[in-house]
Amino acid sequence: MILERKQRFNVPEIRSRMEQVSAELGTETFHGAQIVQYAELEQVYSGAMREISTKLENLDDEFQLRDRHNPIHHMECRLKSIGSTIGKLRKRGLPLSVESVRENLFDIAGIRVICNYEQDVYKVADTLSEQSDIEVIRVKDYIAHPKPNGYRSLHVIYSVPVFLTDGPHPTPVEVQFRTIAMDYWASLEHRLRYKNDMEDSDRERHVATLRECAKELSRIEATMQAIHNEIGAGEA
Repeated sequence: MILERKQRFNVPEIRSRMEQVSAELGTETFHGAQIVQYAELEQVYSGAMREISTKLENLDDEFQLRDRHNPIHHMECRLKSIGSTIGKLRKRGLPLSVESVRENLFDIAGIRVICNYEQDVYKVADTLSEQSDIEVIRVKDYIAHPKPNGYRSLHVIYSVPVFLTDGPHPTPVEVQFRTIAMDYWASLEHRLRYKNDMEDSDRERHVATLRECAKELSRIEATMQAIHNEIGAGEA
């Protein structure tokens, strides 16, 4: 029995969000039957997030039992907002339709997996990728190849089936794997990027500093990883 039932996908509420986005952007968004279709789409993406999240939790439990170490520190899940979704379609010159979202956008459902160490990132990502009911659509390894600004993270887009009354719906979920250090660096860089009331000279100075911080954090993480491995080897 379901003890607490939540109505996650309320069509009137989604219609209200659509109207708000239309007013903010000054353009027509989804309407009529497409609003219901968008609610159904959100439900499927939410189901896909839960599928991947459960798999990750199961893996973390197994690693703890087998290796006495939880590789995952915590996870964060999110559905891209309607405003962000429509903004991305417009930016790419794509039709404003539910079908366009389904066919062109692969980051509607997103999970951020914060791991303790860099080796944990690859261990969890590789093990998840090997599961038989998951398809890896795309990998971008910004740990092996950091962005010019110093950003490091492993981005993997998975396709996982969500089973509904009419059968399986393969659905993409973008998973970003990063360490704790990579995450707090990225959070600060994100704040800086969207800080609009800052002089250009100050912004450039902070950008350069963060770039150097990224290199130093990478070095420190490698040292801490080595210590962790040595302690683990000693316990075994």
